Amino acid sequence: MCGIVGVLNLFDSAPVPVEILRQMLGMIRHRGSDEFGIYRDEWANLGNARLSIVDLSGGQQPISNEDETLWIVFNGEIFNYPKLRSQLEAQGHRFKTDCDTEVVLHLYEEYGADCLNYLNGQFAIALWDTRSYTLFLGRDRLGIRPLFYTVCKGQLIFGSEIKTLLAHPSVTARIDTDALAQVFTFWSILPPRTIFEGIQTLPPAHYMIVREGYLSIDRYWELDFTEDVERDRSTQDYLDEFEHLLIDATLMRLRSDVPVGAYLSGGLDSSTTTALIRKYTQNRLDTFSIAFSDPEFDESHFQRQMSALLGTNHQVVHCTQSEIGDIFPEVVWHTETPMLRTAPAPMFLLSRLVHQHNLKVVITGEGADEILGGYDLFKEMTIRRFWSKQPDSKLRPLLLKRLYPEISQFGSAEAFLTAFFKQRLTDTDFNIYSHWLRWSNTARLRRLLLQPPIDSLNTWIEDRLPLPAKFGSWSSLGQAQYLEMTTFLAPYLLSCQSDRVSMAHSVEGRFPFLDYRVVEFCNRLPDSLKLRGLTEKWLLRQLASQMLPAEIWQRRKRPYRAPIHRCFFHTHTPDYVSELLSESAIRATGLFNPSAIAQLVRKTESGRPLSESDDMAIAGVISTQLVNQLFVAEFPSRISSLTKTDKIKVINGTIKEEITV
Repeated sequence: MCGIVGVLNLFDSAPVPVEILRQMLGMIRHRGSDEFGIYRDEWANLGNARLSIVDLSGGQQPISNEDETLWIVFNGEIFNYPKLRSQLEAQGHRFKTDCDTEVVLHLYEEYGADCLNYLNGQFAIALWDTRSYTLFLGRDRLGIRPLFYTVCKGQLIFGSEIKTLLAHPSVTARIDTDALAQVFTFWSILPPRTIFEGIQTLPPAHYMIVREGYLSIDRYWELDFTEDVERDRSTQDYLDEFEHLLIDATLMRLRSDVPVGAYLSGGLDSSTTTALIRKYTQNRLDTFSIAFSDPEFDESHFQRQMSALLGTNHQVVHCTQSEIGDIFPEVVWHTETPMLRTAPAPMFLLSRLVHQHNLKVVITGEGADEILGGYDLFKEMTIRRFWSKQPDSKLRPLLLKRLYPEISQFGSAEAFLTAFFKQRLTDTDFNIYSHWLRWSNTARLRRLLLQPPIDSLNTWIEDRLPLPAKFGSWSSLGQAQYLEMTTFLAPYLLSCQSDRVSMAHSVEGRFPFLDYRVVEFCNRLPDSLKLRGLTEKWLLRQLASQMLPAEIWQRRKRPYRAPIHRCFFHTHTPDYVSELLSESAIRATGLFNPSAIAQLVRKTESGRPLSESDDMAIAGVISTQLVNQLFVAEFPSRISSLTKTDKIKVINGTIKEEITV
């Protein structure tokens, strides 16, 4: 796992000073401080900050092919690289390292852009062809590893994080107000946009080819929820295939030259992958989890139970509300985007714990909810579609109590929630039926923004969320899964809660459920094997029942959440919160309505109960103000303080020398 940077001259050849490349690498030294390398010629400049996981003594980047006509920097892991290497050697390719990066290089040499279809992994690739003066950029299918770029003053500037681009003297940050409106609607910003004007992300499952100043972006893989046509397949057949795929995906992700740990949340997903590791390996296994001081969010009882059952060496980070508030600016520095949640903060603390125990790699259960219908949102949709067939029924909306049993504790709230879920109840042909309630409810927060109101939220969403041609042929669950995976999984979950906060401490997360073979298999499953009635992840539960205690595999899904307003407003409210939410700061940023923010602050400070929307608003406003402060107002002053001197291997064309810069 690494971080990469690059600068390509689009029209005129001119060497880029090493100092600029050093600054760009310095901004992501947290992604890999083991080694630094740069390739330079008059057109292309590639840099790498390496976190050594495979081929520790070799594999220094940039890496070239035999005649040094191709150069690559690479961020990620290719889990099937041994098989690919054997095939390439049989085709006559010769290797000088034992790392997966060189396999990608020779695979491109053999197949060009089609090489991406052979890779099973998580990656961002930059490859320079000195013969055709062609730059090739590629990103993994699900968007596990990030890649950002901008075009500025005749140069394509790219890197693993936005801060690397901002370290280039030609690039400055400006908040994109439409992207901000997306956060306050979808909970995230849809690719290729980012929160900054002119800075984009290469979408998942896409590649870019740059030649003669022209940028071409194409898709090489796509989600498809067309159901399996083998109607006579038995449930046992599906279970056997699923088990085989998940075991292989898990064991494949243990491939490493350094120890591999695992996150253990106490839920179904991480408990299953951890149990598979224990079942099929004999190695010592370190597991890690979060314990919250607030019992509303704490699951430590189940974590301890699973650790004891599996015999792991278990470590726990104890997370308090005030600690979340204290570290939130650092979290935003790494996530580089506004957020409506504080959930990335505990994950930031968890990866720090992993780093303190000298581990670089962890297996996690992320992705199971998306591919197997695990979220409450999918069950809400199922209930509403059933209810819509008899919209005046008094009994059908009572199913919401099964989904949210706590509703009955709040008296009049039951009637309120029934009215809430009845909105657009019979509009079942609506393309975004499954997500409409979430997005329309969140979009009410846009009243906090200074932007003028829009005429139609439907039209606004449709303009920003193009749907694939097959979308209408998929089941309602398949459609909902597609929307969740494209608007939430890659742009938020795999970014803010995974890559960015783990790599902040040089920790690589690996995701068996997001092996593309597992994803493709689950996407083809009959709906009843994913969501059976109101039982989510049904097929996974059948597999887990063979390995886990009933208390774990049968337990109700509990989404991972973290407290919000109590983290920022308490007896020792952090100074930055008061400063950023002051009327003068809100006016200076120019993004929010000062009177609306003042009202929100007064309500929070009064101690009155807050709605979930209020909580999301607080997180969204504070994180946006932090983004503006860290990347717009103060970033130039941070470059010199954060960029340290390192020994970097610099390759100037065919001249190699080691220099300290």
